[in-house]
Amino acid sequence: MQRPIGYLKLLWPAGLWFAALFLTACSDNTPRPQQKYFDVSASAGKDTLTRVFRGEFYEPGLPCGYVNSRGDTLIPLGRYAVCFSQTIVRYGIVLAKKDSVFEWIAIDARGRRLYEVYPFDNGPDYVSEGLFRIMRWGKIGYADTTGKVVITPRFKCAQPFKNGRARVSYRCDKPEADADGHTAMTGAAWFYIDINGKKIPPSKSGKANRE
Repeated sequence: MQRPIGYLKLLWPAGLWFAALFLTACSDNTPRPQQKYFDVSASAGKDTLTRVFRGEFYEPGLPCGYVNSRGDTLIPLGRYAVCFSQTIVRYGIVLAKKDSVFEWIAIDARGRRLYEVYPFDNGPDYVSEGLFRIMRWGKIGYADTTGKVVITPRFKCAQPFKNGRARVSYRCDKPEADADGHTAMTGAAWFYIDINGKKIPPSKSGKANRE
């Protein structure tokens, strides 16, 4: 599996590492109903934003922002705790702070929120078979590597895609995170969906659909 675009292996300062652990443990916090989301614009990709920061080398914790190809600041330094994506073409991933809670979000080149990115392994979700998990209003769906939402968020439990299908459920319980910040999804009435979000009949998914 691979990270969404812009992933860099970075050494996290202790404070942000703790924030990421806290985020993973609390990933089922439901955003406020009035949260507004945008879709990737048809005009996206006409310009590339590049991450800028104070210092010689970027690491999480440094004030960061994004400028366009002309050098104009479109996302000012310090707006986000971490600028995860090195560049933003159609979308980028950043770590935002809202009501004392850190959350991974995807933004467009204007800084508008597209969706939350599902937290996994103390960072944003990995890309698996071209898709990664996202969240809107506390429900999980999937986006592709262009940032487009391809499966509308509607599940409470959802696992990464593997062999063309993903295991999902409309009900989910999440226990407290373990010492490594990991949690295990436990739900009822699991079923499988294909890459178009359509339910796979048990007769086609075989024994795996009954696990």
